[in-house]
Amino acid sequence: MESGVAGPGGEAAGPGGEAAGPGGADGPGLQFGCASFNQDSTSLAVGTKTGYKLFSLTMVDKLDCIHESAETPDVYIVERLFSSSLVVVVSTAMPQRMNIYHFKKETEICNYSYPNTIRAVKLNRQRLAVCLEESIYIHNIKDMKLLKTLLNTPSNPSGLCALSINHSNSYLAYPGSATTGEIIVYDSNNLNTVAMIPAHDSPLAALSFNASATKLASASEKGTVIRVFSIPEGLRLFEFRRGMKRYVNISSLSFSPDGQFLSASSNTETVHIFKMDQLGPSGGDEAATWTAYVGKMFSAASSYLPAQVSGIMSQDRAFAIVHLLTSVQRNVCTMAMIQKLPRLLVSTADGQLFIYNVDPLDGGECMLAHKHRLFGIDDNVDEGEESEGSEVTGPAQVCPSYAATAALPVSGPTTATLTGYSEDGGAKKGEVIPEHEFAAGPVCLDDENEFPPINWCRDGTGGGPARRS
Repeated sequence: MESGVAGPGGEAAGPGGEAAGPGGADGPGLQFGCASFNQDSTSLAVGTKTGYKLFSLTMVDKLDCIHESAETPDVYIVERLFSSSLVVVVSTAMPQRMNIYHFKKETEICNYSYPNTIRAVKLNRQRLAVCLEESIYIHNIKDMKLLKTLLNTPSNPSGLCALSINHSNSYLAYPGSATTGEIIVYDSNNLNTVAMIPAHDSPLAALSFNASATKLASASEKGTVIRVFSIPEGLRLFEFRRGMKRYVNISSLSFSPDGQFLSASSNTETVHIFKMDQLGPSGGDEAATWTAYVGKMFSAASSYLPAQVSGIMSQDRAFAIVHLLTSVQRNVCTMAMIQKLPRLLVSTADGQLFIYNVDPLDGGECMLAHKHRLFGIDDNVDEGEESEGSEVTGPAQVCPSYAATAALPVSGPTTATLTGYSEDGGAKKGEVIPEHEFAAGPVCLDDENEFPPINWCRDGTGGGPARRS
C-alpha cells in the first residue's frame, strides 16, 4: 500500500516512486520534491528543496508535522519504515548514495553508495530494496547485509517496483521487459523468482501489492486497463477499465487495508476506486446465485469471441470516483482507515493533501472531507495564521522504536539477540557491496535498546568512516 508521486526525472513510477528525480523539482517555485505514504498509510513523507518532512495521518482535520529536517537539500526519495524512527533519504546532490537516519535522535545510522543513480528504495520489516535503472540490491534490513544483487534487469529509468509489506511473504515485483508489460515476482525472503506474469502488451507504469501479499495490481503505460493477479500463482483475478477514450499516465495504485478496494490516480483530474467483488458461493442468496450464473455465462461465451471483445466483456468499471479540486498535477493516492472510517488520500505535486470520504456500500462520488497544504498557508486558514501541516507540533503519539517495528511478532517480551547481531549490540560484518567498507566499531546509540545496531559504513570512496549527522 506504500505509494509515491512519479519517479526520478518525473516519469510515472507507480507506488513508491517519487516526484522530480535527480534533475530537481519540476515547475516554477515548487518546494515539493517527492511524496510517499508509509507501508500502512499512517504517515506521509515529503521531500523538499531544503530537506524533508514527516506528517502523521491519524486525524482528518488536523495534520501534524512530527519531524522536519533541513540538513539534506533537494530530497527526491524519502521513505519511512512504518511508524518507526528509521527514514531512508536520497538527494539530488548525491543521487548514488542512500542515507539511513534515526530521525528522533537526528542521527545518521549509515549510508551506502551504488554504481549508478538510485531510482527507488522500498522497505518492509525484513528487507530493503534499492532499485537502479538496470539492477536491484536486496539488503537484510536488520543488519544491512547485502543478500542479493539482481544484475542486468530490463531498463527501468523510473525505478518502478513494489515490495510487499507482509514480512512472511516478502515479494518484490519489477518489470521483466522494457517493451512489454511482463512482471517478475521475486521472493526476497528465499531469494528466488516465483512468477513471471505477462500482464500487459505495453510497458508497465504502476505496481502495487495488497497488505497480505496475495494480490498484485498492475497498469501499463496506456493506462486504460488495470489488472489484479493472484500471488504467487500469477493468475488473473480481476480486470478493470479505467477508460477507453484516451491514454493516461497512471501514477499510483493502492489497495485498501482490507484488500477489497483498489484506487488508481493518474495525470488527469479523476481518481478511480475499483471494488473486488467476489461471486457468491453455490447455494447462496438469489442475487449472489444470479450474479454467479450470469458471470459463468459471460465467461463461457467469451471463449468463443475475439480476444478484444472477450476482454471488454470481462472488465468492470469504477465503483467510486474522485474529481480533484486542483488542476492536473502529478499525484499519489492511498486508501486508509482514519478515525474508523475508510478514506482516500491524495497528495499532489503542488504540496497539497486531499482527504476524501469513501462509501464502502454504495460508492459513487467521494466527498472531500478536508484539504491540507503541506507548505505555507491553508486556503481555509486566515492570513497570517500558520497552517497545521506546516507547524512542527511534535509527535501526536509515541513512535515505536525501530526494534519494535523491525522485529517479528512474538507472543511476549523477549531478550533473545536477533540473528546477525553480536552480543554487544553491534552488527556482525556481512557480505556487502564490494566497494563499501565497514567501520571498525559497532554503532553506539544513546539507548542500546533503540535499534537499529547497524554498522556505520564508509561512503564508498574509501576515504574514512561515514559522517554522523
